[in-house]
Amino acid sequence: QVQLVESGGGLVQAGGSLRLSCAASGSTFSRSIMTWYRQAPGKRRELVARITSSGNTNYADSVKGRFTIARDNAKNTVYLQMDGLKFEDTAVYYCNAIDVSIHRDYWGQGTQVTVSS
Repeated sequence: QVQLVESGGGLVQAGGSLRLSCAASGSTFSRSIMTWYRQAPGKRRELVARITSSGNTNYADSVKGRFTIARDNAKNTVYLQMDGLKFEDTAVYYCNAIDVSIHRDYWGQGTQVTVSS
């Protein structure tokens, strides 16, 4: 069983920066697809950024150029560097891991990001 723990959320001013971390347990992290999602109240969960086991990334259009996803396999951790934060970035951010070998995914508990205007 894989456990994911997000951290780094908080309250920031518009234009500020924040770095989220997602620490994973288990031995399959290096071959997992890691994704950050977010969900604001009353809205559907949306994909923010994704990084594959080979380091390929993709981003939502709304965050491209402002957010950067990275992974450190030695630390079993994926990061989301968020710069130039906007009010509309306010949401609970969730970490997701896909273990391709068994076709199963795991979710963290989420961390709140609030951007004030």
